[in-house]
Amino acid sequence: MAQASDTLPQPVLDTFQPISASAVYVLARLAAKKAVQDGLRSQGVRVSLVKPAEITQQANAYLALHPELYDEARERAVRMGMFEKPKRRRRV
Repeated sequence: MAQASDTLPQPVLDTFQPISASAVYVLARLAAKKAVQDGLRSQGVRVSLVKPAEITQQANAYLALHPELYDEARERAVRMGMFEKPKRRRRV
């Protein structure tokens, strides 16, 4: 007779899947850019009239002051399943 267990079966990963570093970087930059744009809007500035290069410059400075955005971006990348693609083997 089969015995009941108190736990649910857990998925087993066959291989380690590292999180995509480029995805984390992009997500962190997007969060910084959004924070800068929200700040400009709260000051009454129309974001569409601000040069994109200026917003990018401010976002880079914001990201340098808020490194926790990288941790948040890493968590978001995991939730979204943004893993590195396995590298193909070359034929010799």
